[in-house]
Amino acid sequence: MFRQIQEQLAVAILLATLGCLPARCQSAKDLTARLVPETPDSNLNGSFCFPPRSEACSGLITTDPQSTQGPSSDGAFKKSLKRFGKDQWGIYSAPLHRSNLKWDALFLAGTGVLIATDRLASRAAPQNHVNISQGISDAGLYGTSAAAGVLLLSSLATHDEHAREAGILSVEAFANSATVYGALQLITGRERPTDASGNGRFWQNNSLNSSFPSGHAVFTWSIASVIAHEYPRPWVKWLVYGTAAAVSVTRYTGREHFPSDVVVGSVIGYLIGRHIFLAHCREGLSEDCHPRKIRAAEQPLTFLASHFRLSGDFN
Repeated sequence: MFRQIQEQLAVAILLATLGCLPARCQSAKDLTARLVPETPDSNLNGSFCFPPRSEACSGLITTDPQSTQGPSSDGAFKKSLKRFGKDQWGIYSAPLHRSNLKWDALFLAGTGVLIATDRLASRAAPQNHVNISQGISDAGLYGTSAAAGVLLLSSLATHDEHAREAGILSVEAFANSATVYGALQLITGRERPTDASGNGRFWQNNSLNSSFPSGHAVFTWSIASVIAHEYPRPWVKWLVYGTAAAVSVTRYTGREHFPSDVVVGSVIGYLIGRHIFLAHCREGLSEDCHPRKIRAAEQPLTFLASHFRLSGDFN
């Protein structure tokens, strides 16, 4: 139960961030007027809303709340839902794409090897400092979630479109990862290292508190992947990927998961975050967003193929 509460807290951080956004599309000029004095040469005439205004807003919104709040809110919600559904379809249909079958087989084979050695690896894990490892993994997840929230909220005050995109896509990556995580948890129902005999049997605990995959790894890597692609500077990559790697390792050393749980969770999280970025990034904001990568993202997502095909662009 405590593990479930921990992961729900990270979800709450991002949901609280979204709750602070305007309930409807607003004029950026109107929003700024409440923060700084309006100047004659102000050119903030665009719309400001979630999701990106190119998809959710059309033109300026009048200032009459009674005449606009309902329609604009409904339209934004429907477009957000449609966008989420499209992303979900790309994620779940990917393993069935013919060109990706060889990569799926390689991924499954690697996962099988890890599962076969999980029991020995878990028993070889150090037994001391378990609480420290658990604290590090929690801090990494909460810190990464908070970073996405800060980017999104700060963009409201600074009108930084790049920060706004990074925050929104981080939330979307988190949400899309959550459905994959939940489905796998319910289907596999794997025991944790501290459950029963510690053998990690599958189909024993079909709930959102089972072991496969690691939720901490999935969520942290999905957000880290978006931020690293939005700001592809070496120090940013070292920071966010280092944090995500620390979360993955400490979920193992903290005896919360088996090695296969954290490896699979890390791969899924990273590639879903990368997919969301390439599918929805706007050219001109991040140098990692350019036509060739965007065209690649339009193909169905595969958990391994997209990484290997464009691995030369990662560095």
